[in-house]
Amino acid sequence: MTVYLDCNATTPVEPEVAEIVRFYTEQEFGNAGSRTHEFGVRAKQAVLEARQKVAALIPGIDSSDVVFTSGATESNNIAILGLLNWAQKNGRRHIITTAIEHKAVLEPIAFAESRGFEVTRISPSGSGAIDASAVSKAIRDDTFLISVMHVNNETGIIQPIDEIADALPQAGCYLHVDAAQGYGKEIEKLAQSRIDLISISGHKIYAPKGIGALIMRRRKFKRAPLEPILFGGGQERGLRPGTLPVSLICGLGKAAELCQQNYSSRNDTNLAFRQTLFKVLEGLDYKLNGDDSLSVPNAVSLSFPGINSEALMLTLKGIAAISNGSACTSQSYESSYVLKAMGLPDDRIHSAIRISWCHMTNEPNWNAFHYAIASLT
Repeated sequence: MTVYLDCNATTPVEPEVAEIVRFYTEQEFGNAGSRTHEFGVRAKQAVLEARQKVAALIPGIDSSDVVFTSGATESNNIAILGLLNWAQKNGRRHIITTAIEHKAVLEPIAFAESRGFEVTRISPSGSGAIDASAVSKAIRDDTFLISVMHVNNETGIIQPIDEIADALPQAGCYLHVDAAQGYGKEIEKLAQSRIDLISISGHKIYAPKGIGALIMRRRKFKRAPLEPILFGGGQERGLRPGTLPVSLICGLGKAAELCQQNYSSRNDTNLAFRQTLFKVLEGLDYKLNGDDSLSVPNAVSLSFPGINSEALMLTLKGIAAISNGSACTSQSYESSYVLKAMGLPDDRIHSAIRISWCHMTNEPNWNAFHYAIASLT
């Protein structure tokens, strides 16, 4: 039986979450915008409770700071593109980001660049992490946005978003964090009050696909001056129009609640799996991509010298489902721009695979796993 080891692409849905989603799909199916009957009232209350649960997972966040979206990709687009008009009106033309962001950040920023905004892209070291001081040094008088991911989706390396936030002045540019891979799994850094905007995705924390949120933290009682990029309906404070998907929102709320309740035990389970994985790899020739001390416990990027990643994935078919990069580019595979930015040589990049798991992951047949890799050497 093939064991799923691609949780950075998407996670399985937690059974309790699936139950909540089913309940609000089949029984309490009211529209939260309907004010004239009890079905709408109950739906609105369910959304309010879910909003509180999503907020509670990050210290210092209020439920009113949470704007529901279809996922982190939409949240990233709102956070970046929603600031452009304000920036232009105020003579601000400069954005800072990194060379290892998800495409959901890189492409909106590239769009802004095509409209005349200037972009500084900071590359990481071989550790997989960027240098926080490089961000500080890149700030200009006209910088209006800094966008740095929380955890890299390919390597699992945690970025120094707290150090970046600590070095920022209270006034001036806004700090956006794509926390799709870190929300619910690495909480401490997101608590930094200088982080203005946080993007999250439900399907990375055991909720269904199609739901996420943009968290807009207030600073001195004011939020980032975002403008909508979609129009029609006025929901979510006019920033994200459309009928609220109550069942998905409730599923996200439940998933966030379970992340908070089971945070330590899940991390312990993921760390134990990681330790077993490295024990199984003993005797095999491999290289770890990124500094292990900076990684979340549930993901790893490995290169096996002389073994093409496509061949390795084919050999492991029937044993483990893994990937060789981000799911957003897997349909037309190109060499990892993340690993390139880390300065790794081409042969190491071409032999790289990503293995990612969660607290619900079953252990594969480790003997078969080991020997499948060994058969290619």
